[in-house]
Amino acid sequence: MTSTDPHPHPVALVVSDIDGTLVTSGKRLTAATREAVRRLSAAGIAFTVASARPPIGLKGIAAELGLSLPMGAFNGASVVAPDLSVLSETLIPAETARAAAARLTAEGVDLWVFARGQWALRDGSAPYTDVERRTLDAEPTIVSDLSPLLEAASKIVGVSGDAGTLAALEETMADAFRGRAVIHRSQPYYLDVTPPGIDKGGFVEAIAARLGIAREAVAVLGDAGNDRAMFARAGLSIAMGNAEERVKAAASRVTLANDADGFASAVERFILPAKRAGNP
Repeated sequence: MTSTDPHPHPVALVVSDIDGTLVTSGKRLTAATREAVRRLSAAGIAFTVASARPPIGLKGIAAELGLSLPMGAFNGASVVAPDLSVLSETLIPAETARAAAARLTAEGVDLWVFARGQWALRDGSAPYTDVERRTLDAEPTIVSDLSPLLEAASKIVGVSGDAGTLAALEETMADAFRGRAVIHRSQPYYLDVTPPGIDKGGFVEAIAARLGIAREAVAVLGDAGNDRAMFARAGLSIAMGNAEERVKAAASRVTLANDADGFASAVERFILPAKRAGNP
């Protein structure tokens, strides 16, 4: 749906994805995005983020935007305060982690494991490690054997420059691991394996309940398959212009791309008008 009509209910809470949504392809917050978040606050609209990133990858965003609410890391499996203190944490069952890692390795994709506060991998010069360094503002831990970390993994990532391979794996692994893990691409080149029964939608629901805000008054923004769980739990769901067609089809509105200040445009076109309409 691509209607330009404002949401019929006043918005009281906005939850946004980060990569591909809140930040540019260069992992930067634009002046327009920062101003849009400021305008949300001025209008009395609560704001926070839900991301596939680990907690450390949320630190700069929280500081730059002055966030005060809990944030969802690892697609909501870890909930942290703006100072990164852990409020709740769920890990992938060890048996599932080992099986998922074996499947990804067998398919010939690179493997990253996020566990015990580490971003661990075998080859520090492998594809997309530079992208992740810039995203997280952190260095990986290089290990020869990832197996010990699979006992306490928060997230496993299959990494490949072949988006088609990862898209196919997303479908087959989601079926094979149904009920044991949540499997979605967070970027065309990242296939994330996270704990079962937990997704960004659950995080949105929990934050709304914490603030006493009804579903109809929640707006969410995202660009990837893992954001569709948020769309299902919000009154207003906004897909980015750079999103895949299946993600756009799941949203109630579509905004501009992340590199065209799509977040700021959505705030101006869809969210603030709804707030004004509900509070003349």
